[in-house]
Amino acid sequence: MTAARRGALLIDFGGVLTSSVHDAFRAFALQISDDPELVLRLLSQDAESARLLAENESGRLDDETFERGFATRLAAHGAAVHSDGLLRRIQAGLSPDVAMIDGLAALRDAGTPVALVTNSFGRNCYEGFNLEALADAVIISSDIGLRKPSRRIYAVACERIGVAPEVCVMVDDIQRNLDGAARIGIAGILHTSAGQTIRELDEHFSISAS
Repeated sequence: MTAARRGALLIDFGGVLTSSVHDAFRAFALQISDDPELVLRLLSQDAESARLLAENESGRLDDETFERGFATRLAAHGAAVHSDGLLRRIQAGLSPDVAMIDGLAALRDAGTPVALVTNSFGRNCYEGFNLEALADAVIISSDIGLRKPSRRIYAVACERIGVAPEVCVMVDDIQRNLDGAARIGIAGILHTSAGQTIRELDEHFSISAS
């Protein structure tokens, strides 16, 4: 079935315009433990770790405080680490996804408005990327005190590019973030690979992003 025609794109950063965030977290976990799921499990299931993450992403907790707190949670689960530079080390395995970045550029060249909507993970997580060159508007959770999947962050993104939510598509690698966007009428694409996402974008926008 052909996807409904849409006119604007909201897109995630980590795990969509980069290699897999989960793979990077697993690689770091194996550096400090025998459990590849340790970092992911703590951030999603351990109440204190999840609180630290939410507060950091929302800009209410600075990086150094997050790092000290998360290092304590890792140590409590058998993985002793230095807190200094912990955020940078966790993300060290991330690299740009060139195919997705090129596909995004093709959409913008065809006139599709694009907003980057991203939950930050430390102040250095965008190093090496010119975010303003990737999108017409850049909405970073820590800058505005809102984080996905809050519907309010998607509303801000739509306002910044001057479109109604009902004409937008959101690309994200986490389903709950798409669920949040859907609550205000934004269609979703769950990102699993550049090839699949670009094919779905072609359907939604009736132009080739490949």
